[in-house]
Amino acid sequence: MKYHLALLLYRLFLLINLPVLIIVLLIRSTKHKAYRQRLSERLGLVPAQVKPGGILIHAASVGEVMALKAFVEQVLTTYPNTPVTLTTFTPTGSEQVKKLFKDRVQHCYLPLDIWPCTTLFLRKLAPKAMVFMETELWPGLLSQSAGKNIPLLLINGRLSENSMKSYRKLSWLITPALQCFAAILPQSGQHRDNFLRLGADPKTCTVSGNLKYDISVTPEISSKQAELSRLMAGRKPVWIAASTHEGDEQLILQTYQKLCVNTPELLLVLVPRHPERFEKVHRLCLDAGLSVKKRSAAQILDSGDQVWLLDTLGELMAAYALSDIVTIGGTFSHIGGHNPLEPALFKKPVIVGHDMGNFAEIHQQFTREQAVIQLSAEKDTSTQLANQVQVLLDSPEQAKALGDNAYHIVQQNQGASSASVQTLTRLMANKA
Repeated sequence: MKYHLALLLYRLFLLINLPVLIIVLLIRSTKHKAYRQRLSERLGLVPAQVKPGGILIHAASVGEVMALKAFVEQVLTTYPNTPVTLTTFTPTGSEQVKKLFKDRVQHCYLPLDIWPCTTLFLRKLAPKAMVFMETELWPGLLSQSAGKNIPLLLINGRLSENSMKSYRKLSWLITPALQCFAAILPQSGQHRDNFLRLGADPKTCTVSGNLKYDISVTPEISSKQAELSRLMAGRKPVWIAASTHEGDEQLILQTYQKLCVNTPELLLVLVPRHPERFEKVHRLCLDAGLSVKKRSAAQILDSGDQVWLLDTLGELMAAYALSDIVTIGGTFSHIGGHNPLEPALFKKPVIVGHDMGNFAEIHQQFTREQAVIQLSAEKDTSTQLANQVQVLLDSPEQAKALGDNAYHIVQQNQGASSASVQTLTRLMANKA
């Protein structure tokens, strides 16, 4: 009874604030116009062409879509005659779904977690099973789905200590939401312990590994690699600064100018994390007095080009293959970093800043296996970064060792996708 009251209050709060939520989306659309498009899907109005009665898989944004690729591919193979609907919550995630899967999956936005919206959504889709990822917990939608006896599966479960602090304050709402899942597959024992501490059922909570390890070089990546290689026209050496955030670019550009003193032929490939910042980063490059070309212009680089701005989506993996050294953005402040496994797949040496909180366990493994260089928060970051990049440029043997160690970690930890598909198959068979 206490939970039902809490859920009712939660639903009423969101319903009352629906106009505010729509205004927030419209405000976001001033920088990214896609946020004001397809608003009807946010309200639960699924496009008419979407077929019901299939499997629904939710990935919040770009990173989650990428991590789910191997899992989705296996689901499509296992259930060739079952509609598979992949939902996201961001426009960039939506674009990534279209790039990766085209018309092999159905796609729409997950609606706002408001009772009328989720009711319309579930009525239209009538899924046989629903799969969520990491910490995607939508109490209203989960409760409704469980009430309809729809099997619910949480894969790649992730619950950090920081998240625990927030969720504990909402345990009256989050704990019952966790208990709606028929199965929870955490990434590791530490994450499983955190789910259990928050009230997950031990019988349904089994470690499966991390989906992010299940990456491979697909034909699409190889095709993009060939296209990028043609435009790069054999430029070497190549330093990629990937998934950069506000403040990262200034650091990278300052470091690049230091490196050019000894290595003037160095090409910097700059890849901002968010598309709405592409133009701003382009201006930063120009203001720094650097020669820059945009990838979107599809122009072949010449020897005088210093910065190549990758202002496109879905090409970072292919760019990693053509790099010599990789620096991951979002690690120099309090963003928490991004996935180091993708450059590791191509045996590339990786340098990160002091904050890899979003990938703490993966980073710890990389550190143990001498597969990454991490900068200190106590010293001048630009000087450290310039020194480490120069060391790797001057020592191909050290760069190769780092890359080989990272690649070995990826190979040794694959298999979570298969385990997740097996659990999904079991849940669907039990329902049938």
